[in-house]
Amino acid sequence: MVFRDIDLTHLERHGIPPLPEPDEQGFVETRGARIWYGSHGSGPAVILLHGGMGNSGNWGYQVPAIIDAGYRAVVVDSRGHGRSTRDARDYSYQLMAADTRSVMERLQIHKAAIIGWSDGADTGLILAQETPERVAGIFFFACNVDNSGTRPFEFTPIIGRIWQQHQKDYAARSATPGDFDALSAAVEAMQRTQPNLPAAELAAIAVPVAVVLGEHDEFIKKEHMAYLAETLPDAALHILPGLSHFAPLQSPDVFNDAMLAFLSGVLR
Repeated sequence: MVFRDIDLTHLERHGIPPLPEPDEQGFVETRGARIWYGSHGSGPAVILLHGGMGNSGNWGYQVPAIIDAGYRAVVVDSRGHGRSTRDARDYSYQLMAADTRSVMERLQIHKAAIIGWSDGADTGLILAQETPERVAGIFFFACNVDNSGTRPFEFTPIIGRIWQQHQKDYAARSATPGDFDALSAAVEAMQRTQPNLPAAELAAIAVPVAVVLGEHDEFIKKEHMAYLAETLPDAALHILPGLSHFAPLQSPDVFNDAMLAFLSGVLR
């Protein structure tokens, strides 16, 4: 039986499957923060970067599939999220890209494919812009590259369920469990002005990119993702039918099939 949780009611009742026990885990001290990471399996490296207000545990349906396909899955809690800490400096995608490079250096990973979800997708894109030699390719799922790409916010029950999950996870994992609202405000402040990548900068990012969006994404415009795919020099647009911003949790087999097809093309 194929698993589907389109409205996230299964997640509401049961949560997300836990990640496998890492082969290696720890913290990297970098730029005023302690960044938690976990490494699973062996083979070419795949780094999974979660979205804003989430954590590495959001990849519970993806990490086993990546390991089974013969890759090394590396998960990271973004600064201030999950087990990672943050300091008082403002958020930026450049800062989170630097955090990701610090994890790569700790694990002695010279080059990796990036699976990025929402804010994690932009972090991966900035990583590729700054250090393209470190990025084999980006599975860029559901994020904007300038402020023209977002839809007007409308609250839905699905958004409410994932928000409740984020709150529960934060309270259980964070070293500062009472700071969820402060973190949310800091992330939202970043998102109001970032990213802001003009077409000329996008055209210079020459790594392979799968530009991926759920058909019913609640936050990102389809035409914006089409623009991104047209502007990046080595990119293709993929729409996941019937799914939304939360496709990795709603229909893992559909998301994973697209993800693994991309990885097979960029990791050899």
